[in-house]
Amino acid sequence: MNSDTTDSRPGSRVRVAVVFGGRNSEHAVSLMGAGSVLEVIDRSKYDVVPIGIAQDGRWVLAPGDQTYAIEGDRLPRVDETGTALALPSESASLVALEPGEIPRSLGEVDVVFPVLHGPFGEDGTIQGLLEMAGVRYVGSGVLASAIGMDKAYMKLVLRAAGLPVGPFVVIGDRDWRTDRARMLKEVEELGWPVFVKPARAGSSQGISKAHDPASLEAAVEFAREHDPKVLVEAAIAGREIECAVLESLGDAAPEASMPGEVRVREDHEFYDFEAKYFPDGMRLEAPADISREVAETMRAMAVRAFEALSCEGLARVDFFYTPSGEVIVNEINTMPGFTAQSVAPKLWAASGLPYPELVDRMIRLALNRPAGLR
Repeated sequence: MNSDTTDSRPGSRVRVAVVFGGRNSEHAVSLMGAGSVLEVIDRSKYDVVPIGIAQDGRWVLAPGDQTYAIEGDRLPRVDETGTALALPSESASLVALEPGEIPRSLGEVDVVFPVLHGPFGEDGTIQGLLEMAGVRYVGSGVLASAIGMDKAYMKLVLRAAGLPVGPFVVIGDRDWRTDRARMLKEVEELGWPVFVKPARAGSSQGISKAHDPASLEAAVEFAREHDPKVLVEAAIAGREIECAVLESLGDAAPEASMPGEVRVREDHEFYDFEAKYFPDGMRLEAPADISREVAETMRAMAVRAFEALSCEGLARVDFFYTPSGEVIVNEINTMPGFTAQSVAPKLWAASGLPYPELVDRMIRLALNRPAGLR
């Protein structure tokens, strides 16, 4: 791989492999983000190779001219019948594998842009694969990705860094199967209502709100459909305010966007999947209607969270702002929703960095850092 942002192939553009899809319930969300990236990426600067990961784990060459949008109630998905690809090798060269034909090289890749969410994509697994292959990539590394994906460990790291997080209980698979009464008692001590969610999932998949013991067990079982490890959080009365963080191109500290407030449509009890991704489910008010002092506090805390996990590239930090004026960190997302209408890109657009420039900035950040330990 190259050590700077120039391509070693004479007269050629930097080759970017945009990887999307994946083997989890956030498959469609990934495709929507990738569609936006493919639409705005500067083709005069970058030679783009769209790569889809089908839900069966197969890597395929994908169309690069689709929006991958939700059509009615139908979610987009990677077509498993496309040309199969061999995973990146030590030479960072992609190989196309077509039935009845000799494998053909698609050439070396300079950087991978993984627009992936959830397990087997956002959790450090693909980052580890790319590190082993010596390929540079957009976004956080193995450790930050793994911690950011596991909300239980994420909260422990944030708390250790001195950041305020709300009360929570972790229900492990064995504990739920062998000591359910004790786990239910621990949850009851949080008070009602509580939010029950998979510990290692995103995009509001598998989340529900339990108002009493009668609804708690069903909520845990629903979360366990996505992850055997479940996180139960005490409900915090407060406004949902979010802030995006972007790594600096030089040695300066990461930058935080202006904070924005998420307003969920009244027929949604909380910020669920439909509110996030279906039309008119939510709106973002940026800047949020908060004082300058509170906004600066949130921006500073967002950068502290970013650095506590050793994040790279982009992240989004979510806060609760309580009526008493307390700022509580809810979570950090190392690969937040990435359509042009997603919260993090919209926060940066409102802060003066339009979506196409944000995409370009993230690729440049990846090209400017070496593969391996750093």
